[in-house]
Amino acid sequence: MQKHLTNVPDKGGHFGPYGGMFVPETLMEPLHELTREYEKARRDKKFRDELAYYLREYAGRPTPLYFAERMTRELGGPKIYLKREDLLHTGAHKINNTLGQILLAKRMGKKRIIAETGAGQHGVATATVAAMFGMDCVVYMGAVDMERQSLNVYRMQLLGAEVRAVHAGQKTLKEAINEAMRDWVTNVRTTHYILGSVLGAHPYPMMVRDFQSVIGREARRQILEKEERLPDELVACVGGGSNAIGLFHAFLNDKGVRMVGVEAGGEGIRAGKHAARFQKGGSLGVLQGTRTFVLQDDDGQIMLTHSVSAGLDYAAVGPEHSYLRDLKRIEYTYATDDEALEAAKFCSRIEGIIPALESAHAVAYVMKNAGKIGKDAIVIVNLSGRGDKDVSQMARLLKL
Repeated sequence: MQKHLTNVPDKGGHFGPYGGMFVPETLMEPLHELTREYEKARRDKKFRDELAYYLREYAGRPTPLYFAERMTRELGGPKIYLKREDLLHTGAHKINNTLGQILLAKRMGKKRIIAETGAGQHGVATATVAAMFGMDCVVYMGAVDMERQSLNVYRMQLLGAEVRAVHAGQKTLKEAINEAMRDWVTNVRTTHYILGSVLGAHPYPMMVRDFQSVIGREARRQILEKEERLPDELVACVGGGSNAIGLFHAFLNDKGVRMVGVEAGGEGIRAGKHAARFQKGGSLGVLQGTRTFVLQDDDGQIMLTHSVSAGLDYAAVGPEHSYLRDLKRIEYTYATDDEALEAAKFCSRIEGIIPALESAHAVAYVMKNAGKIGKDAIVIVNLSGRGDKDVSQMARLLKL
């Protein structure tokens, strides 16, 4: 695969026709400032060493690459490894990014942190690092998500964050991002916005990808140690897409490694019933600062979305994912709510690991396709988060 795959975005934040900066004029200078500071930081050995220290000593990296022996045997297909991001402090991959961004905020002299959250894991990770560095923290969360992810709301509050309910629109992630952006416009001199995925205006898609790429670098090193060869396939769920690009990025130039992103099929690929941007209803558009694939109608109005997992319930996808799909480097499919729920139960009972419902979408893909992948293959699944936050919802929906 051509080396240019890892040489994006350009200076304007473009991944081919995707990405860029589509924001109010009042946010252009803060975004340029953030870009300058990040470019300095990524070249600064002291910054890199400090981030590596916190990832190791505070977050718990490296995470294991676990051979799922029973799952492999039960499915009768490929050799399955799970990249255990669920074992990180706060229970998901989100801490990788929030640690990087809080260190940037400190460099820039910002004293107040804001964030948006859907499933609550990014909100918890943001509240965690804000508490550790003694900064004020406000997290915006849709009222619907607050109800189905109430445990994470309590965790954020215990950590000292103020959680502001958003009652506009569908009351989920898209609306939470809108409110966070309004806050940032108003308080930009004192406030840093820790965006949680590879979304939004430049430099966020690049910056969040870079902070999450530690997942793939570790997985590459670990699989070579365990198997003395690269995997045949990588699988990850895709909401905004940070856990997926975090795993995939280190392997983009390896032609023999297939990559599959699994979106939220919800109740089926029908208008308003899913959040699979690369399926029916997705087209090129601009949403919340970036040009990418968006679920929208013929008039450009953002469509309603649905997923059993709050972290995948978003109308757009990260611009780098759109770019890599165009290049046919990553394949995108979907798993339905029912498939994800069954996968969560299967993983729990076969491996003793309760996955987040987001991660369960990736497990569902492997369950469905194990026979096609083949017994001689090696597959790495990114287990991006643990399922504590989803247990009450799973108990109700699975009638446990």
